[in-house]
Amino acid sequence: MGRMFYRVGEWLSGGSLVMRILIAIIAGILLAGLMPSAAVPVGFLGMLFVNALKAVAPVLVLVLVASSIANQKSSSQTSMKPIVVLYLVGTFLAALIAVIMSFLFPTTLTLMTANHSTVPPSGIVEVFNVLLLKMVDNPISALMNANFIGILVWGVALGFFLRHASESTKTMLSDLAHGISSIVRFVIQLAPFGIFGLVSSTIAKTGFGALIGYSQLLVVLIGTMLILALIINPLIVYLKIKKNPYPLVFRCLRESGVTAFFTRSSAANIPVNMQLCKNLNLHEDTYSVSIPLGATINMGGAAITITVLTLAAVHTLGIQVDIATALLLSLIAAISACGASGVAGGSLLLIPLACSLFGIDSDIAMQVVAVGFIIGVLQDSCETGLNSSTDALFTAAACMADEAKQEQTEGKVVHNH
Repeated sequence: MGRMFYRVGEWLSGGSLVMRILIAIIAGILLAGLMPSAAVPVGFLGMLFVNALKAVAPVLVLVLVASSIANQKSSSQTSMKPIVVLYLVGTFLAALIAVIMSFLFPTTLTLMTANHSTVPPSGIVEVFNVLLLKMVDNPISALMNANFIGILVWGVALGFFLRHASESTKTMLSDLAHGISSIVRFVIQLAPFGIFGLVSSTIAKTGFGALIGYSQLLVVLIGTMLILALIINPLIVYLKIKKNPYPLVFRCLRESGVTAFFTRSSAANIPVNMQLCKNLNLHEDTYSVSIPLGATINMGGAAITITVLTLAAVHTLGIQVDIATALLLSLIAAISACGASGVAGGSLLLIPLACSLFGIDSDIAMQVVAVGFIIGVLQDSCETGLNSSTDALFTAAACMADEAKQEQTEGKVVHNH
């Protein structure tokens, strides 16, 4: 046993990070299949990795945002506006595609009773209230609870008012940001060990037997997410950068989506996305804000989950839905998904909000939520992988489009001279 773990560690210590992660996944599956009793304790490695990412992410966001804004030159510009537009358009299109797929492949559920202590929000107003309260959260509380909305607000405010500070203060802030970034790079290098633990323990504990009864629902959910990731998002990126989007799409899925799939945490994947954006040579002033913001409002996967599960409940109960109501559901799902990170339980607990549109009572809606928890082994992983990789994808697309526009403008100036 000890020799096997030594060999696994030896394999994971060399080669590219993506290859090491792939080896870790295979090793985790083999361990869970051959020795499930040994695979469960190995899950501690996964817990260590995810907790390390979650620990460093809030500090990274606060320091990096404050440093970027404080050291920003007056002439420099960011691509935040087009990125936010891409986030919102992508989330709405995700919900719309989910509506279409749900009508093309109607799914019914065998609803069951389940007790959950969590309470869903009573309406969209409550979702917005939660987000607004998080914006004015105490900075210490925001850091302790990984409230990235509050962290962003404090980071922007600190950076803005420190723009007039002395150069030594700005340098210290910049050095602190580089120090935190170095810690992040070290943690990311441990990803193969963490994913090895996550894969082996998850398969050993749950297997995939519980998912067979919900195979059609999973096919519609994951199929819709694949359509968004491989067709809709590339089309959006192509319209933005005017060239083949797939090399960028596949790189984001490979370097961001795979890690997010196994950590199942957008917050934990923020450092991974930051490193990816740095490797893509994007503007730090832009991605230091857009990546943590995307982890909050860019929720295409959540919009798909909310829409598909809500319409599955509708089909189960035999409720007739017209086009106008379906479009309204798309809008509500998109808005609700943007607030998913501000609600305990994420996207699943926003399903009762969408169900209320069709007069479905909360008892039945919470049974649908219970189904969501059962298929969460795959649903939540795919949703997080899609959401997180799209944060990096849209940030890169906006930055590349901005750079191309600047080069075109400079070319015209040179040509005129």
